[in-house]
Amino acid sequence: MSDLGEVLVTGLGAITPLGADTATTWGAMLEGASGVGPIDAEWRAGLPVGVAAALPVDPATLLARVEARKLDRCEQLAMIGSREAWRDAGAPEVAPERLAVVIGTGTGGVLTTLGQDDTFEKSGARKLSPFAVPMLMPNGPAAWVSMELGARGGARTPVSACASGAEAIAMGLDLIRAGRADVVVAGGTEACLHPFTIAAFAQMKALSTEDKDPAAVSRPFDADRSGFVMGEGAGVVVLERAEFARARRARVYGSVAGAAVTSSADHITASYVAGQVRAIESALRDAELAPSDIGVVHAHATSTPSGDLAEAEAVAKALGTHPVVTATKSMTGHMLGASGAVGAIAALLALRDGTVPATRNLDRLDPAVALDVVAGENRTGSWNAALANSFGFGGHNVSLVLARA
Repeated sequence: MSDLGEVLVTGLGAITPLGADTATTWGAMLEGASGVGPIDAEWRAGLPVGVAAALPVDPATLLARVEARKLDRCEQLAMIGSREAWRDAGAPEVAPERLAVVIGTGTGGVLTTLGQDDTFEKSGARKLSPFAVPMLMPNGPAAWVSMELGARGGARTPVSACASGAEAIAMGLDLIRAGRADVVVAGGTEACLHPFTIAAFAQMKALSTEDKDPAAVSRPFDADRSGFVMGEGAGVVVLERAEFARARRARVYGSVAGAAVTSSADHITASYVAGQVRAIESALRDAELAPSDIGVVHAHATSTPSGDLAEAEAVAKALGTHPVVTATKSMTGHMLGASGAVGAIAALLALRDGTVPATRNLDRLDPAVALDVVAGENRTGSWNAALANSFGFGGHNVSLVLARA
């Protein structure tokens, strides 16, 4: 363990297409459930994509009515996930100046942006919501959570596409190690299921256009994968300086043993193996672990033809082929900026329970993938450390090393 200090995870919060809380989401992952379904909104007509991974509950119904009306959907999700994580951690008593919030997002309040633009075009400036700006700004989720908790140690917002949630956790780790906080609420949120965003991602050939069997569309590492399924959700963890957590006798899920953030600086959307390898190897060095110490990998694995192959190659080069690999986006779809945080939660729970969820829809492993990807049935065992990968458009690469409590 680095002499910079141990950072423990004491609280978990999630709202995903599989469930409105962490326990429900994790249970559904272990059952191999799917959160992907047909898009039944009127705006689906004319789109080449017919499936998405939407939430099973309207988040507005989980908040006070007045509160929900002034929050964009991505802010609502961040509040729900953060409240669960904070309760789960036992609402630690910490000086406001020693409490920080880091909530990442890929698109921020894009639903507000697009909706308010429609209002402006149709009805003019006077019909715009007075809450439009705080609802659309990407730092809104972190700001609202900081106000909810009275956190005065900083409210930060990494915006690094699909790596945002994982980068938030890496940033939280740095804040505690640097002595700037005792407790950090960190994670990611995303809510951008809208005809514009779906059409835009479809135009760049990132989304699958299959829709005959929605639950079978997201199929990471499978030879017949055809693109990702867009989802929505939030994942949040409570990080604590080890001495602080132990002094209050907090229940501990595990630790963030190391992290690394690299940039590929190669292509705006393509995956770059060398940059991913550097992230994985740097995270291992940060955690002072060897490749052989990693027993589980939660793969970024979005179900795109090229992206999955790049990550499989990077993992094999950096770690070898011994770790047990899972890809839960086969069940949740790709929640963009929230996925990295939810992936870290899944990795921690896999270590805690000694069970790695099977990758759904993995009927025929791509022969180019030389990894032990769990398929069919969950894998049980005892592992001490896991790697959680997140990679985003723009060449953002984040690897987190999680250790069992």
